[in-house]
Amino acid sequence: MSHTTTNSTTAPTKTLAGSITGFARRPEFGALIGALAVYAFFAVAGGAPFLAPGGSASWLNVASELGIIALLVALVMIAGDLDLSVGSVLAGSSMVLAISSGYYGLPTIVGILLAIGFGVGVGVINGILVTRTNLPSFVVTLATNFAVVGLTLGFTRLLVGSTAVSFQADPWAKFLFGELIDGKFETAIIWWVIIALAVGWVLYQSPWGNWIYAIGGDVVSARAAGIPVEKVRISLFAGSGFAAAFVGVLQTCLYNGSQVAMGQSFVFNSIIAVVIGGVLLTGGYGSPIGVILGTLTFAIVNQGIYYTGWNADWASLILGILLLIAVLANNSFRRMALTGGDTKSKGKK
Repeated sequence: MSHTTTNSTTAPTKTLAGSITGFARRPEFGALIGALAVYAFFAVAGGAPFLAPGGSASWLNVASELGIIALLVALVMIAGDLDLSVGSVLAGSSMVLAISSGYYGLPTIVGILLAIGFGVGVGVINGILVTRTNLPSFVVTLATNFAVVGLTLGFTRLLVGSTAVSFQADPWAKFLFGELIDGKFETAIIWWVIIALAVGWVLYQSPWGNWIYAIGGDVVSARAAGIPVEKVRISLFAGSGFAAAFVGVLQTCLYNGSQVAMGQSFVFNSIIAVVIGGVLLTGGYGSPIGVILGTLTFAIVNQGIYYTGWNADWASLILGILLLIAVLANNSFRRMALTGGDTKSKGKK
């Protein structure tokens, strides 16, 4: 009897310990710890205003718009590339919608499709340039970012003689893309959840997930294994272009207009959120859950500082420290994953 009792108590203990150790090797583990710590800190420092529905809406709204882009940028980064053109694509797509449907009076649906098409088109161009020239994606997309900024500014001044254009969406578009739920929460939050589920399905339920991780891990081996490397990379850049354009549509419908200067903060903020979320800059490692947590951490710091009564300039300092800690932690968790002997700890279940 005593022998049976010992086994029955030891086995669950070992299973629990193994589960905890296994979770600690996950790429989102560090992001979870960071998100909880940051939220707890600002809950105390910001007090009731931060915890109130209005306070929660302030950082959730920021997280949702940034998170939509960060999730698709994360796929690009897991595959070993970078996309620095999302800021200009956001502004350009927003201006395409505002000019076509706001200035020239085309139906809202036409303007939205043109805006999305613009973003996807820029993404495809990025992907083709990266795969055909073998130039670093950092260089290609940085060049594209400046090119699209100039293109947007030049054509906007040429067509409308201004750098800002007003736009009034049709009621259905306003309801879907530019509404405030309970007067506080953007509908972008709902779209963020939908896109997060879609990205999770791609990574964990479709062959593309294995291909993306394989390309980021070793592109030469991935190509030798028969993976359509060029096709996947171009598609991922098209996806990040779509995400940037979609956020451009959301903002244009919400704010009833567009201006050429919008969007540039998303270029590095999206990468910061992705890295805090556990994705390695070298590729091959990361998860959408981690990216969501990293985005929440960024948004909480970005907005939480206003509820503490401190100078908002300190937000950049905190984000810089978080980024450095995240990179160090990601390297540590990756070493844990590799020494654990579980190949699926790269973010796959």
